[in-house]
Amino acid sequence: MRKSILKRSKVIVQEADFDLTESTRWLREGLPQVGAVACFVGTVRDINDNSSVSAMTLEHYPGMTEKSLENIIQVASERFEIVSALIIHRVGPLLPQDQIVLAACTSEHRQQAFLACEFMMDYLKTEAPFWKKEDTDKGSKWVSARDSDDTAKTRWEQNK
Repeated sequence: MRKSILKRSKVIVQEADFDLTESTRWLREGLPQVGAVACFVGTVRDINDNSSVSAMTLEHYPGMTEKSLENIIQVASERFEIVSALIIHRVGPLLPQDQIVLAACTSEHRQQAFLACEFMMDYLKTEAPFWKKEDTDKGSKWVSARDSDDTAKTRWEQNK
């Protein structure tokens, strides 16, 4: 396990949209050692499992969700040499093309930032307590976790 060099991290769960430029500015501000910023932005698709999606509602367990996301950043900082990290996740009603999630981190070099960002998303998809309901052309339905998300997480567990 590497020694953590994490200087700053933040978790935000909110209904409002987020600004990618403002978020990456916060990640880098006052941290001259940062040489790389890696970001993942997830958005609402208009189709899922061969159904047209007209809207989505994300629910969460306040308090538990933030703690889970903070833990994901902590574990990432122990595995990768990241300087700062940010997770923003939206809840409430969303429409196709709306931003859902931002996972972002910085490091001195790009490889650590890329790996840490991917790790955070793989763990977020499997560990964070969010519940997703989609309104589709076939009615409303709660969406189950995907096997591919579990497979992605397992890859990290095998490569500690």
